[in-house]
Amino acid sequence: MAPSFSLPAPAKINLLLHITGKRPDGYHQLQTLFQFLDLHDELHFQLNNCGSINLYPQIKGVATEDNLIMRAARLLEPFRNTPNLGAEINLQKKLPMGGGLGAGSSDAATTLLALNQLWQLELNLTQLAELGLQLGADVPVFIFGQTAWAEGIGEKLTAATAEEAFYLLIFPGCHCDTAKLFSHPDLPRSTPLIHPNKAEQHLGENDFEPLVRQLYPAVEAAFTWLLAEKQQPFLTGSGACVYCKVSSQEQANTLLNKLPGNFAGFKPQAWVTKSCNKSLAHVKLIADKGSLFNSA
Repeated sequence: MAPSFSLPAPAKINLLLHITGKRPDGYHQLQTLFQFLDLHDELHFQLNNCGSINLYPQIKGVATEDNLIMRAARLLEPFRNTPNLGAEINLQKKLPMGGGLGAGSSDAATTLLALNQLWQLELNLTQLAELGLQLGADVPVFIFGQTAWAEGIGEKLTAATAEEAFYLLIFPGCHCDTAKLFSHPDLPRSTPLIHPNKAEQHLGENDFEPLVRQLYPAVEAAFTWLLAEKQQPFLTGSGACVYCKVSSQEQANTLLNKLPGNFAGFKPQAWVTKSCNKSLAHVKLIADKGSLFNSA
């Protein structure tokens, strides 16, 4: 049997998200605190010796070569010791697209981590993060695999810790258009910079929230329902997912069982999940291999 293994691609939440400016090249500057969840996609990788990279199943509406998983794999092709090294990649999708959970970025990061291992490329985490940044500003945090304070366009990372807590996470059923939101004239773009040490005083703040709630009635409906249940809802990323912190897994399950079947004409999904300061992808790589490759 050809070497193979599976690796999770975890979701992230933004515990705060401030947009502090806009660069001349159009990219937005921000400050955010990323933390991982135990909710994840699963990717299975199997080595082949014919040099091809095959991804399945195809995601509806996304051309295979445009998928961030394939794009990540293509970035590693020039580093192969032999062109005969290839891979069969199977994606078990659980995280919603357009949900603010970093699903595509996480899938890409897991692909870089996995193929680096499967193909024995011996690239370190810094090299992988530099490659991943070509795919999206969120990819490096998934490469480094720990709770992080992020600045710049999201690529300047400082290790951090945050409380590991239970959450009810709701996907209201609609998909938020990140590009549309970033270009919207009503998006705040001048939130004052804060020191990372002050992050705890700003937890839950998200500069996208008022605009997303205005433009997406399903997101507003999720906020309204959680508030009626005496929970404090927060938006992650640019939406659409909404989360609330709960005191226990049992409380989260109680809320989950009461979830309405309709938010402004959309069918929601929800999960009981726990936050993690270490990415489950890194946890599994360490468990399987004894140690994660050199991160220097």
